[in-house]
Amino acid sequence: VTEFILLGLVETPGLRPVVFVLFFFAYLVTVGGNLSILAAILVEPKLHTPMYFFLGNLSVLDVGCITVTVPSMLSRLLSHKHTVLYGACLTQLFFFHLLAGVDCFLLTAMAYDRFLAICRPLTYSTRMSQTVQRILVAASWACAFTNALTHTVAISTLNFCGPNVINHFYCDLPQLFQLSCSSTQLNELLLFGLGILMAGAPVILIVTSYIHVAAAVLRIRSAEGRKKAFSTCGSHLTVVGIFYGTGVFSYMRLGSVEASDKDKGIGILNTVVSPMLNPLIYSLRNPDVQGALWRVLTGKRALS
Repeated sequence: VTEFILLGLVETPGLRPVVFVLFFFAYLVTVGGNLSILAAILVEPKLHTPMYFFLGNLSVLDVGCITVTVPSMLSRLLSHKHTVLYGACLTQLFFFHLLAGVDCFLLTAMAYDRFLAICRPLTYSTRMSQTVQRILVAASWACAFTNALTHTVAISTLNFCGPNVINHFYCDLPQLFQLSCSSTQLNELLLFGLGILMAGAPVILIVTSYIHVAAAVLRIRSAEGRKKAFSTCGSHLTVVGIFYGTGVFSYMRLGSVEASDKDKGIGILNTVVSPMLNPLIYSLRNPDVQGALWRVLTGKRALS
């Protein structure tokens, strides 16, 4: 097999223009929203803190994640050409897993940042210095790169000699496993094992951080203080829930052929809805971000 056929989201020709308009609009909103958040963080001195440094990186990842999947789907809808070359399919798979992997570790770094800020405020500035922030981001990229490369090399060893139709709108591991003529047992074990490291370990660290955060916040006597502490954590927990919830459904149900249409829905949540909602979630209850966004959009400078 030298190419695969991606069926996309809809097979009915009449629905394709509607799908194109919806996803093109979603792409513009996601890119615009995330770049606006990034611009606000760069121009607003009040947002030059570790939490917003990580949020800026998360915005870049969200733009990358949707760019890896949606533009190629839109081009296929326009050209009515559903084929994708074998090499292009593996390239898309690599970059998707690279960016999603960095997302995993970055969300963990953000939880650790909240833990230090609320539970260890006296040593926060030294424990979360600029050097530490850069090391955390660099380590996230290194681990995610290793994971993505491992999966890409492992799937390139499989033989594809029969069916080449993928019932999805982008190339991913579970769908390619179903098409392989070779045994995928080792690949599935690899996906499960690395999944525990890439998702299981971060989830444990995030939950542990927030147990300590919740205990510390409940000890705050003033209701206003508790509300402010919880508001900075609520946005992050919402994003974590959406990201990990969709990820678990995508990769922990291997071998389920009849789940393909459900996988498309989960894929939309993972690659489109989550990146589109993140700017809204982080700015909705944050007056600092709202003020900075307003100044970016109106071209006004912050008062010193």
